[in-house]
Amino acid sequence: MKTSGKRQVSADEQAVLDGVSVRLVEAEEQERFDALIVAEHYLHNAQWVGRRLFYVAEYEGQWLALLAWTPAAYNLRDRDGWIGWSRAQRNRRLRLVVNNSRFLILSGAHYPNLASRVMKQCLKRLSSDWQERYAHGLLLA
Repeated sequence: MKTSGKRQVSADEQAVLDGVSVRLVEAEEQERFDALIVAEHYLHNAQWVGRRLFYVAEYEGQWLALLAWTPAAYNLRDRDGWIGWSRAQRNRRLRLVVNNSRFLILSGAHYPNLASRVMKQCLKRLSSDWQERYAHGLLLA
């Protein structure tokens, strides 16, 4: 058994962690995705604006987590200071930045390190998926 902090991960939990995969939500699944966000996410809101990508993390067909990526907020002082872009640079490059507007681990999907595993998988493919959908990659999520 592998350990996660002080708690040991069971073989069943490890199988889920090893087998979880992240994929884009299909058009016919969008209604289900939105309904789960409204029902289980603390914001209870699935109104999306602008360009966006939606992902589901699943194990053996069971949905475990949902992620929504949307355009970055126009002006965030701390983010902009950290990046170091001038106002003109921000105006040109902000389309290359996205925001993780929703991340929901679904009820019943309680596995150690699931959130970090899902986020890692999603980030590995996010820029290429954005490139395919919107004809440009991303610099920052």
